[in-house]
Amino acid sequence: MLIKIVKPDFTFTDERGTLAQLVHSGYEQVNFVYTEKGAVRGNMHYHAMSDETFYVGSGKVKVTARLEDEEEERIFAQGEMFTLPAGVRHTFEYLENTNLVVLYTKAVEREDGSKDILTD
Repeated sequence: MLIKIVKPDFTFTDERGTLAQLVHSGYEQVNFVYTEKGAVRGNMHYHAMSDETFYVGSGKVKVTARLEDEEEERIFAQGEMFTLPAGVRHTFEYLENTNLVVLYTKAVEREDGSKDILTD
């Protein structure tokens, strides 16, 4: 299995809405990404040093993951959370306008200006 399903540390829902505490620790970089329906991101890039965890705040996204000869495809929607381990190539196709929180175990943008974003 290339795409690992994970859950927030804590979720609370009442008449006001939902609070999702995603993690307590273990991540060096956190990004927020908004993407319009029909867009594609990733183009089979990967991270050599960082596991990447995603939380879908709203919307729907189709994720294609590939490692050597193995390929996996899944659709994720609001409230779902998953991890792509380092080395797994990935592409996202946005089926709806989507908000994602993205957490990296190691910073992608390094202090020396290099990036752990590979496409080779």
